[in-house]
Amino acid sequence: MKPFPAEAISHSRVLVVGDVMLDRYWFGEVERISPEAPVPVVRVARREDRLGGAANVARNVAALGGQVTLVGVLGADEAGDSIRRLSAEAGIHADLIADPSLHTTLKMRVLGRQQQLLRVDFEQHPEQAALDGVEAALARHLANHDIVVLSDYAKGVLTRVESLLAMARHAGIPVLVDPKGDDYTRYRGAALVTPNRSEMQQAVGRWNSEAELTDRAQRLRADLDLEALLVTRSEQGMTLFTDTGRDHIDAQAHEVFDVSGAGDTVLATLAVSRAIGLPWAEAMGWANKAGGIAVGKLGTSVVTAAELAGEPS
Repeated sequence: MKPFPAEAISHSRVLVVGDVMLDRYWFGEVERISPEAPVPVVRVARREDRLGGAANVARNVAALGGQVTLVGVLGADEAGDSIRRLSAEAGIHADLIADPSLHTTLKMRVLGRQQQLLRVDFEQHPEQAALDGVEAALARHLANHDIVVLSDYAKGVLTRVESLLAMARHAGIPVLVDPKGDDYTRYRGAALVTPNRSEMQQAVGRWNSEAELTDRAQRLRADLDLEALLVTRSEQGMTLFTDTGRDHIDAQAHEVFDVSGAGDTVLATLAVSRAIGLPWAEAMGWANKAGGIAVGKLGTSVVTAAELAGEPS
């Protein structure tokens, strides 16, 4: 593989739009069972907040050295304040719309001895006025970016995804989409859609052979007018479908510790690679390497340019 193009990526400009969330971790020790119910008692020793969802995509772009703007919706609450602070610390230019009626999407995880014991989710869909704000923000920022990433976690920020895609296409800016659900017609006209294995099965049904997957993937790509379709397949690696055919790369992870957030890392790496004009296959190679590093870390985390370049930490 060629050397990681860190210098070129430092000039890339990525606009990330989507479902912003906060990942909250409470780490502790489990030493007894509660007398109130048959559940472990966790004595919390450390708390940590991390950017999640679309914000984690943006954080990964920044860690790879790219310039990044983040558009999303927050509530007027403590979790929203934490996202704004963490975004600033990560070097993200955040244009986040406040929706006073909304609770910021929050995923709270309780861990004992590095094992997740419980996850509690807080989420609401934004009001129409906030969605108007998302469209206005996209229109403001499009001209100053090389590529758009739409990070869909089905929390409602991308309810008007067709309109956002049309705006980007009109401006001549390619769009990469991390999809949700089984209605992929919403993403028609994107440059790339990146379903994982289960999401692809939702969209096209189960396949019994690689030939059957190729046939269904290429049909879906043509139906949606996509430049490329990338299926991320966990331990089976990644398979890319373009008008020149099929390109597959095996997984690089040596030890899978935690898969949460790895898709965000893959998407961010694809974005900075394509923003500087790397071919799809080369961009997939770097994304595969980044994803392999990400799953070896606990929780939502980032992969840096130095790690992709193979420099010692």
